[in-house]
Amino acid sequence: MYPEDIIAPMRADLTDAGITETRSKEEVEQNIKSEGTTLVVINSVCGCAAANARPAVKMAAQHAKTPDRMITAFAGNDVDAVNTARALMAPFPPSSPSIALFKDGKLVHMIERHHIEGRQAEVIAQNLTAAFDEYC
Repeated sequence: MYPEDIIAPMRADLTDAGITETRSKEEVEQNIKSEGTTLVVINSVCGCAAANARPAVKMAAQHAKTPDRMITAFAGNDVDAVNTARALMAPFPPSSPSIALFKDGKLVHMIERHHIEGRQAEVIAQNLTAAFDEYC
């Protein structure tokens, strides 16, 4: 686990943009399994989360069409929430950061860490907004 005071700004980077923080299995399941669309962001301390993933999610959240719900859980700290989300992201292996879109409880779009590393936030945001246009 990371010290909460260290990761608080990383959590706030998404929650200040309107992404709902989840810390329990029940919160994750309730959001993902609800009717409609849910964006799930597995947040992390790595540089690609700071430079690429979080900025991309914040950009995509400004798109005209967005998911019904947008949630986040922090890898390494929100263990139950992250493990639950990752189980629902199968068959994709666990990766942090990662971004998934669910529709009516089914995974419809996945962005793994290797799709985030080395890509500009704008490119990732375009990928997300295309998925929003298709599924939301």
